[in-house]
Amino acid sequence: MQHHDSTVVSADSVAPDEIAHFSDLAARWWDPAGPMRPLHAMNDLRTGWAMRHLPAALADDGARRTLLDIGCGAGLASEAFARAGYDVTGLDASQAAITAGRLHLRHHPLPASAGPLAYRCGSAEELVAHHARFDAISALEVIEHVTDPAAFLCMLGSLLKPGGVMVVSTMNRTWRSMAMAKIGAEYVLRLLPVGTHDWKKFITPAELGQYAARAGLRVTDVAGMVPGLGGWRESRDMSVNYIAALVRD
Repeated sequence: MQHHDSTVVSADSVAPDEIAHFSDLAARWWDPAGPMRPLHAMNDLRTGWAMRHLPAALADDGARRTLLDIGCGAGLASEAFARAGYDVTGLDASQAAITAGRLHLRHHPLPASAGPLAYRCGSAEELVAHHARFDAISALEVIEHVTDPAAFLCMLGSLLKPGGVMVVSTMNRTWRSMAMAKIGAEYVLRLLPVGTHDWKKFITPAELGQYAARAGLRVTDVAGMVPGLGGWRESRDMSVNYIAALVRD
């Protein structure tokens, strides 16, 4: 298992108040009944859908494909991708979240069949500066928290190898998402801490498509994600949560 120590660097694309908010929650990231329980509930659907659209974990020559999980938090999706065989870099601007991810990995080692998982505290700008390139990128529930989503997607596009695939999940900016995700989840049901979301920063599928085109990416598939009694499931209903696959031709 690979573990890389890294220092905190500036995270220009991430709003400072967002980093502070999630740092406070990091210790409880891995508690399925804690503040991140909606992410735990969504995780199998998000990562399963992503892996059906990403390049296979193993290339034809047997080499593991590289995957960047940006805004990885404490690694809910990162660990799933590593278990599937990808060579995963989990990147987050919050040192507390990265520390929580490393501690969880230490106390719950992945199976021998898993790919390597390295956590790094920092920003995508740092990876761009080092000319890093990945076969796949996952940005799950991240883009609605950055300062400039168009620039953020453009930057992520530059980190993809030609033919690489990026999967983005986020929240649509509709009256229904205002009612369900913001007011309902945060204030009424208390599923999420108050202040987790800023509805004005939610992104419509049309806007995501425009940002993707500007970044040299092509949307190949998009699906809604809806909660139900049996857990989250894929749906044609994209009015609240949705997930999209983008390819770099």
